[in-house]
Amino acid sequence: MRIVLFNFLLTLFCMNAFAETKVLSDTGSFAGRVSRITSEANLVRVKVDFDNVKYLNKKDRVEFWEEHNPNFHCKAYVAGKSSDYLLLKVPNIEDCLRQLSLGYGMYLNFFSKDLENNIKMGRQLMEILVKKRLAIQGKMMQRRKQLDAHIEKSDAINQRYKVLRDKLEAQWRDELALLEEDRIVALRNYKGLEVRLNEIDFKLEKYRITDENLSMDRWSLDPRLFFKK
Repeated sequence: MRIVLFNFLLTLFCMNAFAETKVLSDTGSFAGRVSRITSEANLVRVKVDFDNVKYLNKKDRVEFWEEHNPNFHCKAYVAGKSSDYLLLKVPNIEDCLRQLSLGYGMYLNFFSKDLENNIKMGRQLMEILVKKRLAIQGKMMQRRKQLDAHIEKSDAINQRYKVLRDKLEAQWRDELALLEEDRIVALRNYKGLEVRLNEIDFKLEKYRITDENLSMDRWSLDPRLFFKK
């Protein structure tokens, strides 16, 4: 039973390895159409339409062939490129012209081992970037949670101190009310004492006693007119 399971797993592993190898080889293949040939400069311009053209760099090696003649591959390398065109330097362009129908609009198959390697490196770079992106997203989520928690904590503190402020304001109003009552009572007592004081002053003035009953006038200067006790 274990041997059968081992053989089954080994078969799956081989199939996956073969599939991965096939995918990697396909990454170096593309197609294009001839748009211009400058035989005196050994140049061929090709119209291409695939996203991975960005992984083709100058001086990368390329080989191309016709669909109906896959046995002869013409060697070249990239002399320039844009998003839609490749400019290929073909050292043996005369042999290529004899073996291939390099006419304008001719459909050609291409393969570049350099493109395959570049895409492989690009995949590795993408994996690294994806991992970094996930790591940064994880940190951003943590920071987002911290920010949300900060807002919640701030709201809780504001609510707590609002309750304390309302309580202190209520105590402040109560103490002011008590002070106002004390002021009114003190003022009432003061007014009452003031009235009593005025009454006493009035009575003191009313019942005031002088030392002498005789009053002094201008005639009192003449001792002949009165007898002094």
